[in-house]
Amino acid sequence: MTQYVTPDLCDAYPLVRVLTPMFKNFGGRKSFGGQVVTVKCFEDNSRVKELLATDGNGKVLVVDGGGSLRCALLGDMIGESAVKFGWEGVIIYGCVRDVDALAELDLGVQALAAMPLKSVRKGVGEVGLSLSFGGVIIENGEYIYADNNGVIVSAEALTMPE
Repeated sequence: MTQYVTPDLCDAYPLVRVLTPMFKNFGGRKSFGGQVVTVKCFEDNSRVKELLATDGNGKVLVVDGGGSLRCALLGDMIGESAVKFGWEGVIIYGCVRDVDALAELDLGVQALAAMPLKSVRKGVGEVGLSLSFGGVIIENGEYIYADNNGVIVSAEALTMPE
């Protein structure tokens, strides 16, 4: 598992896009990165659950939850599914729950905050869209890297400088 250091990546690749600092680490992996899979959903984690139950090798699910602080879009059971299917991490512009359990998983998880209330599942959400939050546009298929310093996005896969 590669350890990504976002300050070093920013120095080596000056064209990366840096998200506004707003995310906190909740997963067991404090550093993670991979190819972006986008999903846009508001207070409904149906698509999050579906996607994290598919092959996620080398991928990071980026969830635009509209910044809602009213319910969680990821908890321990969906997090365990993500680990089982090989996902590198999940970044949520929204909330998570079961934070003590998430911290034990071999999964990167960043979100705005913790919220104990679960979302309502209505099967609503769109996959593969361009997302816009944190002052950047994130395209499906790009690359995203996250650690305790922040979150960065690149059109190309990045490697840690020597």
